[in-house]
Amino acid sequence: MILITKDEKKISITGHALYEDFGKDIICSSVSSIVIATINGIISIDEDAIKYDLSKKGLEIEILKTDNVTLKLIDNMMELLTKLSKDYPKNIRIKEGV
Repeated sequence: MILITKDEKKISITGHALYEDFGKDIICSSVSSIVIATINGIISIDEDAIKYDLSKKGLEIEILKTDNVTLKLIDNMMELLTKLSKDYPKNIRIKEGV
């Protein structure tokens, strides 16, 4: 299961959806696409707005600036991930306000 935790300043994404074999998992691919597109979009506008770290444990995004554009892109990412989690509740879990 993919676990996504979010608070005011940090988003963590860990785990594997286990929907299909590694490399064929459309849920993991969807989560990756949503998150990478959001990170790239924010950085293209302001490279100092966020910091991210990808490791074997997962991905952590630290929100450094709370300007309107950054927050809208983060909110859009979380909305897309929430919709995906509703379609695949056995594969994705979101915890906000942690």
